[in-house]
Amino acid sequence: MTVGEYNDCVQQYADNVYRFVLKNIRDEDKASDIVQDAYERMWRHHEKVDCAKSKSYLFSTAYHVLIDHTRREKHSVRMEDADLQEHSHDRQYSDLQEVLYQALEKLPGDQKMVVMMRDYEGYSYEEIGEITGLSESQVKVYIYRARVFLRNYIGKMEVVV
Repeated sequence: MTVGEYNDCVQQYADNVYRFVLKNIRDEDKASDIVQDAYERMWRHHEKVDCAKSKSYLFSTAYHVLIDHTRREKHSVRMEDADLQEHSHDRQYSDLQEVLYQALEKLPGDQKMVVMMRDYEGYSYEEIGEITGLSESQVKVYIYRARVFLRNYIGKMEVVV
């Protein structure tokens, strides 16, 4: 990848990468740092990166930097070990976005990432697999498990609305 191609890649995908990271960590400063680290890593290896695969390489790098950051800050609990009573609610809410945000925060990191990529960003299973390094079937399993958890957490729509 040439310097010009790198600059084009940055210009073309900067907003998408930032939005993806921001939706996962909800902190603008940390999101900016993570995106900057991803671009720095891409720049260090720009001579080895194929221009046709620059988007995949960039999102994969951002994903891995985000995972590293998340692991440093938060210890995750396996779904099988979690107390599901603690992860459900029966209160009346009028703000569905708040309920969804709370539910997403309770998901394990990998499941949260893939469901955000699929449902918020609109990536295909294949693209998510390329970005995360997971097989397509693993991506589908993680998305399924995340959606089951979200469905159980949210409960009936009458409670939420």
